Amino acid sequence: MLKLNIKNETSRLRAVVLGTAESNGPTPKVEDCYDPKSIEHVLAGTYPKEADMLKEMEAVAAVFIKYDVQVYRPKVIKNCNQIFSRDIAFVIEDKMIRANILPNREEEVHAIDYIWDQVPEKNRIILPVACHVEGGDVMPWNDYIFIGTYSGADYPDYITARTNTDAVTTIQELFPNKMVKSFELRKSNTNPKENALHLDCCFQPIGTNKAILHKNGFLVESEYEWLLNFFGKENVFEITKDEMYHMNSNVFSISEKVIISEQNFTRLNTWLRQQGFTVEEVPYAEIAKQEGLLRCSTLPLIRD
Repeated sequence: MLKLNIKNETSRLRAVVLGTAESNGPTPKVEDCYDPKSIEHVLAGTYPKEADMLKEMEAVAAVFIKYDVQVYRPKVIKNCNQIFSRDIAFVIEDKMIRANILPNREEEVHAIDYIWDQVPEKNRIILPVACHVEGGDVMPWNDYIFIGTYSGADYPDYITARTNTDAVTTIQELFPNKMVKSFELRKSNTNPKENALHLDCCFQPIGTNKAILHKNGFLVESEYEWLLNFFGKENVFEITKDEMYHMNSNVFSISEKVIISEQNFTRLNTWLRQQGFTVEEVPYAEIAKQEGLLRCSTLPLIRD
């Protein structure tokens, strides 16, 4: 049996599910894309090729091996995009919560059934059908659980709105000892620079008391201000609209000191090193074309 343990985003990682780009399938049609950035690259003829994405993911796997992290991979489904394992489930404390994601991605969830089956039954949570949630919106942070959401009446019109208020309420009920804090995210089906697909597209805690943040990702200024005050302005790295578009907040922590980051994030990586972090740089620019990066393609199972 797996002894899951996730209390925050940065404690020393011991086991993780890393998605796979194997048998990723052909370039999708525009109408089959789930986000505006993928659409942009399909139309431009620059949608990433499977061979390039495989190389990028193997570079991340190599970093995990270097740090002695146990790596699980989803079972490969033919012609299916299975890169973003963060979407399909997430772990809080010793519970694994199956995400209710877009219906046509149901197959992806079952590709990690062999891991799900190793979790004690009492710790496997399947949410009610009315709760829409994806792991990119859910961030355990010690006494808090931060959740990105969208509560507009036009929620059904946005394929980019992935986590609803029903899910926020249910997660609070599941973890009564935690403070659940939700944040309204800016959504756009058509403009990737005006779309925070998930909370980790505009915010991520790092180290013990620092964070990466993008103001425009938040619909409500006071919620952005709350985060700024919570971490302290001097501990926050503010990213620009372009940096958000390239997914600079979507790095991944192996520990409070070690961060995997994209090799082109020059400004961010310089700042991280100035703050005393070890930065493991990997190529991930092709995967980023699908509006997801390092945090999106990893599902942590066990941290210290």
